Amino acid sequence: MDLRRVSIFLEVIDQGSFTAAADVIGCSQPAVSQAIRELERELGTPLFHRIGRQIRLTPAGGALVGPARRLRADVELSRAAVRAVAGLEEGRLDLACLPTLAAAPLAPLVGQFHQSHPGLLVTLAAPEDTAEVLDLVRGGRAEVGIVNDVPAADLTTLAMGRQDFLVVSPPGSPVNDTLTLADIGARSFVAPPRGTSSRRLLDDALASIGVAARVGVEAGQREALLPLILAGAGTGLLPRPLAEHAALLGCAVSSLSPPIYRELTLVHRPGPLTPAARAFVRLAHESSTDAQRGVTSLSGA
Repeated sequence: MDLRRVSIFLEVIDQGSFTAAADVIGCSQPAVSQAIRELERELGTPLFHRIGRQIRLTPAGGALVGPARRLRADVELSRAAVRAVAGLEEGRLDLACLPTLAAAPLAPLVGQFHQSHPGLLVTLAAPEDTAEVLDLVRGGRAEVGIVNDVPAADLTTLAMGRQDFLVVSPPGSPVNDTLTLADIGARSFVAPPRGTSSRRLLDDALASIGVAARVGVEAGQREALLPLILAGAGTGLLPRPLAEHAALLGCAVSSLSPPIYRELTLVHRPGPLTPAARAFVRLAHESSTDAQRGVTSLSGA
């Protein structure tokens, strides 16, 4: 049934006449009569007895009143739910990123987002590699993803700056502010498995000076990297935020010359985003812009 006609039908009942209903609705009395006739044709039966200027519900009209009121109430509830989602008061946001990007840049962004929109549920998927992140976004299981490789051209991208990696050695190791690739070439590393983006950074960097990375412990569980380094299992190459946390726990942390880093990219499907995703992408853009301004300011100084 046409919702407009149903609403007019209920207004006629509440006001007691077609003319009074027209005044409340803000249209002409013939327009109200026409809407009721169209609703009657749609249902295949009269809804009112017309007795002079008076109207009285037919049995069919009486049977429609309850369902019509419930229908109008349900529509209002639906509209309110949509307004709540559009206003970022309710709803959800599904995100995906590599495990090594969860601490940064994702965690600070999610923290800011949640503080601004506490009524939204944010879910974080934990795919194994870039290809899986892109598949989640393409398939709609995640609306926004963060990766470190340039993805396929079928996705919309936003550059998010770069992520630096630092050398993290077990507690008690000699402290050096800066190390070269030659300095770390002979060290035994705790590293992720081959094929992961973090492992490729280590392998490619040492290959550039003709050295193969010596990996003493290969950890498929990324969260085990820092505990293994703390336990003395070897040296690690960790993203700066995790490396700075390791320094607080007593590890020796050094920068590299030349630096090792990776470019970060936010991805989503082309076309309209949900209000929650639009707000998150806007926040990510503002964050990356502020970070870039900071880098430019430091380099200018």
